[in-house]
Amino acid sequence: MYPFFQWLSRSAKRSPVAETKQANAGLVAFHSAGTATWSDLGGDGYARNGFCRNPVVYRCVRMISEAAASLPMQVQEGRIQSDEHPALELLARPNERQSGPQLMDALYGHLLISGNAYLHRIRIDDEDRELHVLDPARTSAVLDDHGWPVAYEYRFGSRQHRYDATGPAAEVLHLSLFNPVGEVNGLSPLAPAHMALDIHNAASVWNKALLDNSARPSGALVYAASSGDNLTEEQFDRLKSELEDGYTGATRAGRPMLLEGGLDWKAMGFSPRDMDFLQAKNGAAREIALAFGVPPMLLGIPGDNTYSNYQEANRAFWRQTVLPLATRIVCEIGNWVSPPVRDAFSLAINTDHVEALAPDREALWARIGAADFLTEDEKREALGFTRFDDETGRGDCDV
Repeated sequence: MYPFFQWLSRSAKRSPVAETKQANAGLVAFHSAGTATWSDLGGDGYARNGFCRNPVVYRCVRMISEAAASLPMQVQEGRIQSDEHPALELLARPNERQSGPQLMDALYGHLLISGNAYLHRIRIDDEDRELHVLDPARTSAVLDDHGWPVAYEYRFGSRQHRYDATGPAAEVLHLSLFNPVGEVNGLSPLAPAHMALDIHNAASVWNKALLDNSARPSGALVYAASSGDNLTEEQFDRLKSELEDGYTGATRAGRPMLLEGGLDWKAMGFSPRDMDFLQAKNGAAREIALAFGVPPMLLGIPGDNTYSNYQEANRAFWRQTVLPLATRIVCEIGNWVSPPVRDAFSLAINTDHVEALAPDREALWARIGAADFLTEDEKREALGFTRFDDETGRGDCDV
């Protein structure tokens, strides 16, 4: 039962039918705005309320994770860059269930949603054989007396497993986004966009409720008792039943309300025009995209686009969001799988195959090629290639 009818029902029960009121008595409703309530995003709340319910969050995470997972990697040992290495083979086929892009997609997805990502490796005979991504909602750090993680506990149902996180043979690599208020767990991009996320979700819920109750706007039925009599309990029940059965629901949208003598409808609340509904929803969507670093133009969000064309926005997306994130994550994975001293190597991103960066690469090649004061070997070295006179041979480009 709606609060208005609950209050009216209690009033009718407390007041006998025979009781007389002052002439021209009516019903007065008081309305005041309450305080804002925000959703609880603890545990897996970011995944459930953000990624699983909000289309803007879903699209931002998919765009960044798919783009970053598609970047090819290469190994660099000293000045030599190579596309063939056991570490690259492991990342290309990390386990029996996932391919390399699938594993990296899940890794970036967890990192963007929760601010944390965990990579577990299985070692046999001091050699990495498999890599698996752990669910951050089920993983927690075990800290020592100084606050540093020494192990990670993974919970699945009633079972719990502990992985060592110390030394060069650490079983779990913890990847996190910068968090100024926490030393262990990272900060999700959805944390600063929490209010915008709730506004966007609430706008969708409000729109659905408007469709379900489109013929009954927020308001109150006012009964002006000119004769001094209140509604009888039978009249009250019939009025409530007719209002609920005849004027609510999307299939009854637009049906005019027929009021008998003494009844008047008083609208309460704001109309979509007063609330500037669409502008508020689009503004919240832009704030969510801003937190993830995705230009609103790429998401189709109307508003103040700061890029002159789609190509410029796409280039900024790769340069300012995808590449910095992928470069840092690949570097951390390389340090984790590389031997500590002997035969050490590093992983890097090869951007030669990124189509969005082709104009920048062509401009760089043209500028280096026109530099007559540089020798051929210096030009090759500036572009990331090995020199012709290098005894180790020719390497791959890392520009």
